[in-house]
Amino acid sequence: MTLSAPPFAAPGVPAPAPAPVDPLFLSAPRVSAFLGRQGLTNASGFFFERDDRLYLVTSRHVVIDEASGHLPDRLEIELHLDLSDLTRSTGFSILLYQGGRAVWRQGRDSGGDIDVAVLELDRAQLPPHAVIRAYTPAHLVRELSEVAVDASLLVVGFPLGFHDAVHHLPVLRHAVVASPYGIRFQGKGFFLTDARTHRGTSGAPVVLRHPHPQGATQALPWKLLGVHSSRMDMGNRDLVQDESLGLNCVWYADILLKLTEAPPAPPPPAPPGTLPITPTGR
Repeated sequence: MTLSAPPFAAPGVPAPAPAPVDPLFLSAPRVSAFLGRQGLTNASGFFFERDDRLYLVTSRHVVIDEASGHLPDRLEIELHLDLSDLTRSTGFSILLYQGGRAVWRQGRDSGGDIDVAVLELDRAQLPPHAVIRAYTPAHLVRELSEVAVDASLLVVGFPLGFHDAVHHLPVLRHAVVASPYGIRFQGKGFFLTDARTHRGTSGAPVVLRHPHPQGATQALPWKLLGVHSSRMDMGNRDLVQDESLGLNCVWYADILLKLTEAPPAPPPPAPPGTLPITPTGR
């Protein structure tokens, strides 16, 4: 069966209004890693806002992966410029180092390193009409009962870099919870999902439809459960006889509360005429 394209408006007839797009599609920009001008990898990410600060969230291994020699010096994300015309977009470059120091934040807990990275975005440098939909602390899960064992989740990303190249939108993949939500799988800060994913999905938000959005969640009526990281597989799997498990690691989203804490205020200056006190050891 051949599907024909929708008819265009006749001359002199106003074109139909653009179809509304769920804000979920505008919360996750395509992420590309570069070393200078050399493109390295494609990935996924999403926006997070807290206390008027805006962040890009992605996987830590997108910004640095020592084991594989993946050492980019900047990321580039794609931003929409006009909500009524999603074909209009621009690239926005984010330096990963300033003065020789990494600018992203990453976390670690009792289970080891957490594969999540957060980069603060300078709003003054963003295009003035950039269309951004960001998650907030209000989008995080408060009670474990909010995530039923049979809940239908979505992974919002760019598998293998694939996306709507005309309208610059991500694609959605269905997922289900594969390990008890709220329990750290094998002592790590993630849970498992059962979903078909590919390279390029790293950093994608894993979300659940919000049944009763209000306040800050009305503009983006989805609960943020976690950050997709990688596929889980068995090291001793027979590549010929056994299929892959089809399971994925998703880091719990509450790590974002730690990674987006405001930096501590500098100590007040000493009063004039006083000398700083230097502690001495014994």
